[in-house]
Amino acid sequence: MNATETSKPRISLLGLGTMGTALARAWLAAGHPVTVWNRTAARAEPLAAEGAETAATAAEAVAAGDLVVTCLLDDASVGEALAAADLSGKDLVDLTTGTPEQARAREAWAHARGARFLSGGIMAVPPMIGVPESGGYVFYSGAEEVFAEHRGTLAVPAGTTYAGADAGAAALYDVALLSAMNGMFAGVTHAFALVRKAEMPIRDFASLLADWLTALAPAIHTTAEQLDSGDYTTGVVSNLAMQAAGVPTLLRTAEDEGVDTALVAPYLELMERRVAEGHGDEEGAGMIDMLRR
Repeated sequence: MNATETSKPRISLLGLGTMGTALARAWLAAGHPVTVWNRTAARAEPLAAEGAETAATAAEAVAAGDLVVTCLLDDASVGEALAAADLSGKDLVDLTTGTPEQARAREAWAHARGARFLSGGIMAVPPMIGVPESGGYVFYSGAEEVFAEHRGTLAVPAGTTYAGADAGAAALYDVALLSAMNGMFAGVTHAFALVRKAEMPIRDFASLLADWLTALAPAIHTTAEQLDSGDYTTGVVSNLAMQAAGVPTLLRTAEDEGVDTALVAPYLELMERRVAEGHGDEEGAGMIDMLRR
């Protein structure tokens, strides 16, 4: 089957790890012709059985379609895989996890080889791919006309969010959200460590913890409003002075319970520094300025 035999564009997908395989299956299920390549060829066999065409080399896969999608280990792997490929006239969508600067450099690299470019940041895990109700989506950044042209195809595996013309924007927002996730899980890990041997069943505590974090989520919007206005004292509910006063109790409790404070101490120290600088009437927005170099 070629592009003239179907109303849906052929996708050339390079990289068949767990995520790449999920992407391929979503496009195949939607009726897209898909050519796949993976460094370990055996990974392509199950997809071949499901209707994908396989390519012996990355260059062969690229030649098969106009929309080329990479979902590889890292940015260096993208360069290695595409080194011998003719990208002239192709649209390259890189879903490989990387940094904003790597995405910008990869865009320039693609343009020098005659390709248009989009960078993507996947905000989903493989089981969410191809499941619209899962809430998974992908940030895309780069030329808006390229995104608009392929939006329907890109929306098949997961929702799409255009992050802007800067090719590094998708990676930036991806990393920002993942950083917030890791920070949250650091707090969750510390909390579970504190109550690991307590009387309450751990599942009961988990319900309390989930509800508590959900109730605190609106504070995110307050912080954004303060950053936009530059006024860090409006809308304050629990100021830093009050929060910092509780730091000794948090640390002492951890010590008494035999729990390492490595996951929470840096944040608590930053809070105390902000208060010491005379900003105890704020909440957390001013601490963001302290992190910016």
